[in-house]
Amino acid sequence: MRHKKFGRHLNITRSHYKSMFLNMCNSLIENKIIKTTLDKAKELRHIIEPIINRSKINNLHNRRIILNKLKNKKNVFLLFNKIAPLYINRLGGYTRIIKINNRKGDNSKMSFIELVDKNLLI
Repeated sequence: MRHKKFGRHLNITRSHYKSMFLNMCNSLIENKIIKTTLDKAKELRHIIEPIINRSKINNLHNRRIILNKLKNKKNVFLLFNKIAPLYINRLGGYTRIIKINNRKGDNSKMSFIELVDKNLLI
């Protein structure tokens, strides 16, 4: 029985989950759009949106918390100085998932996940 089990487990270990989504968060901040499977994109949204929400308040405490999560100073700088000021008046929904064709080979559902208003970030 799956009582009180939540989230997508994606058939991977917890350490692989952490490292994979750390890399995906950093890639999304750097490139503004990434291509991944639909389940990973939906799970990434739950990880990256609280990070962007915390970055809207620019103080040392929030910078240290996000640096502890992202482990990349360049991306923390980008997040606080370029990305977060665009979302000051937005209450949520910083990412958009766009479904695309299935992957050739294993027929898994693919999608793009991107930051909303990414053309303003360039």
